[in-house]
Amino acid sequence: MSHVDQTNRLDAEQFPADATDLQADVVTDHNHKLYIETVGCQMNMLDSELVVADLRKRGYELTRDVKEAETILFNTCSVREHAEHKIYSSLGRLRYGARKNPKKVIGVMGCMAQKDQNLIFQKAPQVDFVVGTGQLAQVAGLIDKARINHHNHVRSRELAVGLGRKDGKHTEITNSFQSYDPLRDPEMRPSPYQAFVRIMIGCDKFCSYCVVPSTRGPEQSRSPREILSEVKVLSDQGVKEVTLLGQTVNSYKHTQDGKLFRLSDLLHLIHEVEGIDRIKFVTSYPKDMTNDLLEAIRDLPKATRYLHVPLQHGCNDVLKVMKRGYTVEDYRDMMQRINEILPGCSVSSDFIVGHPGETEESHQKSLASIREFRFKNSFIFKYSERPGTKAAERFPDEIPDEVKKRRNNEMLKVQNEISEEDNAEFIGRQVEVLVEGPSKSAQKVGQDSSGALAEQLVGRSNCDRIVVFDGNPRLAGTIARIEIIDVTPTTLIGSIVTKEYQLHSGPSLPILQ
Repeated sequence: MSHVDQTNRLDAEQFPADATDLQADVVTDHNHKLYIETVGCQMNMLDSELVVADLRKRGYELTRDVKEAETILFNTCSVREHAEHKIYSSLGRLRYGARKNPKKVIGVMGCMAQKDQNLIFQKAPQVDFVVGTGQLAQVAGLIDKARINHHNHVRSRELAVGLGRKDGKHTEITNSFQSYDPLRDPEMRPSPYQAFVRIMIGCDKFCSYCVVPSTRGPEQSRSPREILSEVKVLSDQGVKEVTLLGQTVNSYKHTQDGKLFRLSDLLHLIHEVEGIDRIKFVTSYPKDMTNDLLEAIRDLPKATRYLHVPLQHGCNDVLKVMKRGYTVEDYRDMMQRINEILPGCSVSSDFIVGHPGETEESHQKSLASIREFRFKNSFIFKYSERPGTKAAERFPDEIPDEVKKRRNNEMLKVQNEISEEDNAEFIGRQVEVLVEGPSKSAQKVGQDSSGALAEQLVGRSNCDRIVVFDGNPRLAGTIARIEIIDVTPTTLIGSIVTKEYQLHSGPSLPILQ
């Protein structure tokens, strides 16, 4: 359906012309309350934002109450089995309500939708449509079609899945993010001042445990021209920080006007956008962490000193089984270059425990790698066999769950100790913080010097550490200077030094990023 058409009418090519008036009445005869549940990565969060933006143009409004909504969407993830179970549980709770209210439309989109397709209809017959990662532009039309089917007492199941190919025979993915990314929905963002920008989609790495290449398709990079245009739109909307997204974001390559652009070139372009104060990107692949990218971060004040580069395991034998394409020695070389070019840069990682082939000795090597590389934080997951992956085909999942849990807890303990030790180095120093707004546990703490009520605020430093401090909520969206007085393994606790500090204004002061 065209995004130029901002009405709730159905596509005339989809339905007979003599039924147009009836169809229009049917598709508008609901409360226009939309509920969306999103699980998974930042890419899924962005996809949800874009779908909601399109539906808002058609008169929908978000609600947090799933019982109130007559349009319900689930944006799904297949990377972990737990994420799938969560969605099926949520769908199960809707089975009775869907039968009771014929106006209720339920759709499933995202990676699980791409992977399982008809299985979702079997497990959750109340679902009206399933739409894949490359067909998000069809969501509005599928909702309307479901309402027509309900009105006609037809319980048809609509399936819209498919993946784009590099050979150009299928371009669903490319068309989807080209037509969707300019549409923005501030309510769906991490904060009004932060936004995700997709610069590429898909993955060509084919790690043995991962479903992403089959659910997101091959790597495709957007043009720098489109990305820059989108960032300017976001800046005009008051966004101060953009996070560039890609499954392996530092693999970005696109030829425009005869010039090859890499991620370093893209950072230079975005750095010139007025109003944008910070630029981040996730997730990076170790073998593609080139010096030109590190030097761009070094030379560009708006580029944050933070890199998320998953190691996944500290044992070469397991990395080989995972088909990660690098060794611990390769990763060590990358870390040395990061420390030389970007001293003080923080690095976070992902780890999988209990992967097929992991022995107690190889687990100990993973613990040793955390101690050696001193990650800011690590996202640690128990291995979850994913149907359709090479690991599921070739290796039995033989490690008992209690062993996985123990190794998971051991790794968390080591990481938390290192995080707290490294955070303690910030005590007594000052950091620049992009203030996001009230913390999740914000409580009123008194009044500031102007007499306004103050509360606990939260933001992130330039090296992506979470910082909480007491201050006026009006500071949200600004850069504040915070002196750190205490820490936890996950958080810096501070007090405000300046009421408001705009990035790049005034004299330079010594700070620890």
